[in-house]
Amino acid sequence: MFFNVVSRKDFLLHCSTFPHTPKESVPLEEATGRPLASDVVSQEHLPLTSRSCMDGYALQAKDIFGAGESNPAYLELQAEIEIDAFPEFTLKPGHCARIPTGGCLPANANAVIMIEHTHDMGGTIEIRKSVAPYENVMHRGEDAEPGQTVLTAGTRLRVQDAGLLAALGIGEVTVHQRPKLAVLSTGNEVVPVQNVPRPGQVRDVNSFSIRALARQAGAEAHFLGIVPDKADALRQAMKHALAEHDAVFLSGGSSVGTRDLTVEVLEDLPDTEILVHGVAMSPGKPTILARQGHKAILGLPGQTASAHVVMLMLGLPLLRSLEADADAATPERFPVRAELTRNIASRQGREDFIRVRLEPRPDDLPLAHPVPGRSGLMRTLLQSHGLAAIPASSEGLYQGQHVNVLTY
Repeated sequence: MFFNVVSRKDFLLHCSTFPHTPKESVPLEEATGRPLASDVVSQEHLPLTSRSCMDGYALQAKDIFGAGESNPAYLELQAEIEIDAFPEFTLKPGHCARIPTGGCLPANANAVIMIEHTHDMGGTIEIRKSVAPYENVMHRGEDAEPGQTVLTAGTRLRVQDAGLLAALGIGEVTVHQRPKLAVLSTGNEVVPVQNVPRPGQVRDVNSFSIRALARQAGAEAHFLGIVPDKADALRQAMKHALAEHDAVFLSGGSSVGTRDLTVEVLEDLPDTEILVHGVAMSPGKPTILARQGHKAILGLPGQTASAHVVMLMLGLPLLRSLEADADAATPERFPVRAELTRNIASRQGREDFIRVRLEPRPDDLPLAHPVPGRSGLMRTLLQSHGLAAIPASSEGLYQGQHVNVLTY
């Protein structure tokens, strides 16, 4: 029987109890996609000065108040500002200065009129549109000010975040080391991919999918081989894996049965605690989470589709938690909204993840077609685009109901 069965939310909270990997400093160009290990504080204003958003003329907005096509305003051209120079003059009333996009505003200027609304009359500029104060202006310090925390620890660095740091002159950041993951496949029936399986045998698919998904999450994933259903062999493989890695993921051996050795071996390992054996979700109920010292052990189902879903919903959040991702313990977001094409029954008390195929529709939500099939078949993954969740509190979903889909 299963014991310590928990909800997916509680499983993710267990993940947050594992210590984070050590910190390290890396060049900014290597940091994208990794969570920050400390806050980043700006040391300067960004922009350094108020700058123009448009090619046009810097001016005082009050000087062209009420200007229009039938009632243009006229200002005298005082200067032309270069893109790479700070203007050392003060703008006079009734005057303007030609300015390029990104150019620094001179003192007393508080707006920019787009060049399309002007006409150069040879020293006098005709302006056929009024502007509000600070229109078409990027303010000094609008992106960042000295002493401002611009990114907090735990933020997974996006491309735009790296761009902000580059603009602030920050070429190196502190992150947590990538989790080192050992992957084991278990079972007498599992053979290497290059082998021709006999009836009753299967090629080792899970180790490839687990490693590929783990690397997408930023982990360093290493395959340590296929372990037969022998307690001594599994015990030795686990000891070796734990000695060199932050976490061990093994597929197979997590279901309750006469050939289940995983729990037995884990109970024999020193300083090991089984935190979870059973998650209220389908597929993936026979998932194991254990702690050996400060290291994490995840036992995934052996069925291919089940292992894939467990990696998406439980394994990847665990790896992100080890790397101190601030959102690691937050249940996965389901970013695509779609309309279900038929009724789907479920059982209250567990969260069901249905593989769905998305069919785009013009000017409407895409359709979500359920892809039924056994958890041992790869077809449900190959023919689907993502997962739709049925909450544990529900007995199912109805045709036409809107669902959230996690795409893969």
